[in-house]
Amino acid sequence: MNVFINDIPLILKRSNEKVYKHHYDVILTASDDFSSKDLVGDVLIKEADAALIDRLVRLMEVKKLKKLDSLTLVADKMKKIILHLKDQFKIVKAAGGLVIKDDKILMIYRLGTWDLPKGKLNKKEKVKDGALREVEEECNIKVEVAGKLPKTWHSYAYKGNKILKKTSWYIMTCTDDSLMKPQAEEFIEEVRWMTTDEVVEVLPKAYSSIAFIMKHYLQSLKSGKV
Repeated sequence: MNVFINDIPLILKRSNEKVYKHHYDVILTASDDFSSKDLVGDVLIKEADAALIDRLVRLMEVKKLKKLDSLTLVADKMKKIILHLKDQFKIVKAAGGLVIKDDKILMIYRLGTWDLPKGKLNKKEKVKDGALREVEEECNIKVEVAGKLPKTWHSYAYKGNKILKKTSWYIMTCTDDSLMKPQAEEFIEEVRWMTTDEVVEVLPKAYSSIAFIMKHYLQSLKSGKV
C-alpha cells in the first residue's frame, strides 16, 4: 500500500516481502527512541504496529519533514495495520490513466503542477469506466484501457474531515486526439504529449504520487513488462 501524506510516500510492506536494506538511508525499529530529526532521506522502520502508525501519521500531518524522502514500514500483521490506518479517514474513490500514443505520454498541467488525468468516481460507477470517463473529459480525447498500474492513496483535509483518496490507475492507449484540449472547468491549463525524457525532466514539478506511478511505468518499460 502506497500512501502519500503531505506529498511524502508512506509505504506499507508485509514482513515476508523483499526489502533491500541498501535502498535506505536510515533503518529503525518501532521500539527505537527516535524523533522527527532522525527521519532523513529514505527511512525503513521494522516491527511497525498500530501505535507507530498513529504517531507517524500525526507527525507527517503536522510537521514539514523537508529532509524525509520516503518512509517504509514493515510489519507482521500488515492487514490489521492497514485497516487501522483507513479507520482514521473518510475514503474517497478516484481513477485515472497514464495515456500512451506513439511512445509519448500524456501529461496535464493543473494549478502549477504537472499531473496525470484523474478524478473522483460517480456513485456506483465501475472503476474502469470512471477512469475512462475522467481521462476523456479532462483531455477531450478517446482512449482504451491497456493495462493496470499500482493504486495510490493520498491524504488531505476537506471541511474539517480527514480524507484518504484511493486512486486506481490504468495504462491507456489514445485512439483519437484530434480535438484534444484541456478541461478549463477542472483548472487544467495545458495537455501535452511528452517523450519519456521530457517526462523525467518535469517529474520534480509533479506530485509524489504521480512521480511514483510514472517511475513504476518507466521501470516496467526497461524490464520489458509493458
